[in-house]
Amino acid sequence: MQKLRYILTIIIVAVSGIMMAQQAPMFTNYSNSYASVNPGFGGLSEGVNIMGIYRDQWTGFKDNTYDVSVSPKTMLFSGDLPVKVLQGGATLSIMKDQIAYEDNINVNLGYSFHMDLGGGTLGIGLAFNMLNRTVDFSQFHPNVENDPIIPAGEESDMLLDANFGLFWQVPETFYIGMSITNLFESKGKMLVENAGTTASFMGDRTFYLMAGYEYQFNNPVFVLLPSLCLMSDIASTQINAGAKLLYNEKVWFGLNYRYQESIAAMVGFKFKDVQISYSYDVNTMGIAVQGSHEVCVSYLFKMNLEKSPRIYRSIRYL
Repeated sequence: MQKLRYILTIIIVAVSGIMMAQQAPMFTNYSNSYASVNPGFGGLSEGVNIMGIYRDQWTGFKDNTYDVSVSPKTMLFSGDLPVKVLQGGATLSIMKDQIAYEDNINVNLGYSFHMDLGGGTLGIGLAFNMLNRTVDFSQFHPNVENDPIIPAGEESDMLLDANFGLFWQVPETFYIGMSITNLFESKGKMLVENAGTTASFMGDRTFYLMAGYEYQFNNPVFVLLPSLCLMSDIASTQINAGAKLLYNEKVWFGLNYRYQESIAAMVGFKFKDVQISYSYDVNTMGIAVQGSHEVCVSYLFKMNLEKSPRIYRSIRYL
């Protein structure tokens, strides 16, 4: 119940103030989900990348008072592909994020312009972002009944915004990217018309820094892939650091540490152009909640493209 109060307090306090936003979700398989947060990522591999992730955070977590599941659940579908005629690539992502009584559906459509830089390729991307945010306020039970600041029923709104990102990749060596989502932090309608408050939905502007490296051992069947992803909305910051050990380009094992939140074990395998990975997060917050499950499935459809000799296997597709 203590964790539940924490989750719901975030929502209630935000509503009773000026605006209402929510921290963007973060996946343990963050290196597979860059297309949704960095439009510069699009088209830098050798074909069409299609990926789906399902994350069940704090599995089985309930509001015991009303026996309702309030564990955050997030589903993401994304794809990116090279667009030779436009000298770049395109990205599309659709995400459904549900936490307690809030439901968000986010759609991003982006373009990345590619240019050669320092032995690699730099993607400069811009995306159009649509967010439908819905909260069922009838499920809240405030201490003060009929509080005029809190809406009485379900409220929803569509927010339009933009994402911007840079992604630089030197194939089979390293990558680094920076991006910002909900650039304009767009504001929606007023939630309560006559309550003497300006509370409304708003976009959650978020900054990302991502990096990864490929370390080749003397034995060529083993490759170490360390990675880092930092996410911040200024009010709070998440830091993820992890590594995968790839064997024979077919099987991998890994660990990820999310600062002051969790430690995750990861495992996956690749069959032809399909890869499947699973992770389990054990929380380190000292709060009695169960762990988090995450499943990721991705597919690479290779394309015959005329490419510079330095563009070959992408270290992102792992």
